[in-house]
Amino acid sequence: MYNLQSTTSLLQNELSAVEIYQMALNKFRKETALGELDFLMSSFEEHKAAAGGLQGKIQQLGGSSVQDSGAWGTWAKIIMTGANLLGKQAALKVLREGELTGTEDYEKALQDHELPSEIRALIETKLLPAQQRHLRTLNSLLDAVMA
Repeated sequence: MYNLQSTTSLLQNELSAVEIYQMALNKFRKETALGELDFLMSSFEEHKAAAGGLQGKIQQLGGSSVQDSGAWGTWAKIIMTGANLLGKQAALKVLREGELTGTEDYEKALQDHELPSEIRALIETKLLPAQQRHLRTLNSLLDAVMA
């Protein structure tokens, strides 16, 4: 029987990402260029959808899904609050680190031979490609801000 704890951890990461992107949107709504705002909003929506997808899979497999990001989310919000105070570049770096961690966590989950096929397919077809896309875009945005 597969232990849903690692999938629950992935869900908490997604919930944390939703919270962090919401903070970035709130902070930079008036200070960002249109492309940046579009990216932040799109990533926020994609993380919300990812969280919903993981919640659904956990429930399908008989688990109970969490509704909050837990200790990691609290820590991430503290870091993002500080980054927001430091400005756009710091906030984008925090977002990038979060996306990098998420990418690594999804890649690690795919190494689990007991990972249910439904969750594996979700990660392979939607969640991991979205993380990788977010990471590429954040790298481009940071290059532009630092130029």
